[in-house]
Amino acid sequence: MRERVSFAKRNEQEDSYGNVVSEWIEQFSDAATYKHLRGGETVIAARLENRHPQVIRVRAHAKTRSVTADWKLTDKRSGVEYAIRDVTATVDNKWIDFLCERGVAV
Repeated sequence: MRERVSFAKRNEQEDSYGNVVSEWIEQFSDAATYKHLRGGETVIAARLENRHPQVIRVRAHAKTRSVTADWKLTDKRSGVEYAIRDVTATVDNKWIDFLCERGVAV
């Protein structure tokens, strides 16, 4: 695992005027590996729309098991933000795969 990613959760609060203000709060960081999705029809269509879907794999532990599709994932080296679309544990429960997409609203 050569990459480093951080996981952030949205925190919503009211400001002094009663409006809801949200911000991302980093929860933890972890080692990861990236798996770029190849040329299925939906993947190619997403790339034409300047979206880039890929799978990011991390080791399974208590913190990574708590991540849901409401969170965001950030590459610590490049600063690229990914919207988490799906969270899937592998069959052996040693890894968690995050289907992520960059180039979309996070």
